[in-house]
Amino acid sequence: MRRFSVWIPAATMLLVSLISYIDRNTLALLAPTILKETGLSAEQYGYVISAFSIAYMLANPLWGRWLDRFGVRAGMLVAVGVWSLASASHALAVGFLSFAAARAVLGFGEGATFPGGLRTVMQTLPPSLRARGVAVAYSGGSMGAVVTPLIITPIALAWGWRAAFLFTGLIGLIWVALWLAVSRRADVRDHRREVLAEGLGEKPRFTDVRLWSFMIAYALGALPLALVIYAAALYLNRVLGAPQASVGKVLWIPPLGWEIGYFFWGWLSDRTPRSAEGKLGLLRRLMTATTLLSLPLALVPRAGSLPLALGLMFLAMFVAGGFIILTVAYATHVYSAAHSGLLAGLGAGAWSAAVALAMPIFGHLIDLGRWDTAFLLAAIAPAA
Repeated sequence: MRRFSVWIPAATMLLVSLISYIDRNTLALLAPTILKETGLSAEQYGYVISAFSIAYMLANPLWGRWLDRFGVRAGMLVAVGVWSLASASHALAVGFLSFAAARAVLGFGEGATFPGGLRTVMQTLPPSLRARGVAVAYSGGSMGAVVTPLIITPIALAWGWRAAFLFTGLIGLIWVALWLAVSRRADVRDHRREVLAEGLGEKPRFTDVRLWSFMIAYALGALPLALVIYAAALYLNRVLGAPQASVGKVLWIPPLGWEIGYFFWGWLSDRTPRSAEGKLGLLRRLMTATTLLSLPLALVPRAGSLPLALGLMFLAMFVAGGFIILTVAYATHVYSAAHSGLLAGLGAGAWSAAVALAMPIFGHLIDLGRWDTAFLLAAIAPAA
């Protein structure tokens, strides 16, 4: 029972990251219908995504610092409450400005997702389980991308896309009630536990080139996720001719690669050498391998069939999950666990900055029908 109970906080973080990705992926999934009904262009849609990404970028390190200082118990209650209301408010949106505003508040609240997940794992699990713990906590995001089409599509088809956003707000508030119970545990309440002193003990500083290496590798390595998450539905609909109902039946396939990737790379990372030099060296070699495995994404426009296109997107998300797990493993090995929330915030914030810059470009290319250029840019980003 003890072995099971130690995983409960990480599993609760899995649920919150799952909900956060249902919230953010609902717009991407229903984009063909929403853009048609509201008259938004793909480029405007790209800017709406950027509004989320900019707010998310700014909020991640702020939430990370707040959670390190004040603890995950109160911090996650506030964050999830804010983003649940913001997600439900999409049901009231009528055009570009209202969607952008709702998206920005959602991005601000969801900035606590991965800082909260990493902080909880570092606080409640021993070092030998932490990479797998990160995989568990973070995998809710990929799982959310898998289940969103299966859950949201029937709701939207039965009651309309606005009802789908009301549902996303409701499940967030249900999680708040669950967290009130789970966070009573001593290992969650006590955010200054001695276990956080383990490790090299260094504080991340912006003058340290290793910190910038971590942020850049995280941002560019995971950038292909953005194109697949936010544009796959449009590609399947506009290029391959799949209607909205059919898109919802197959769009769970690429994120499944992301989900599997988290656990595969997390398991592999926990089995790296214990010595500092050996562990860091192997992590660098694994990141080189993931860089090469990102390149096949450029072949999606030449796939010519739905199964092959989905397979290439599956591979891209599997590899991007590796970039996230490996870069986080690198950062938490180099720096003190006491700053884990900040590290998670800096990594996710850097990724969000890259998405904020890239999505309007991707959206403009999509409006021009230049899918080949969009997928090529996403595929080579990890090698930049």
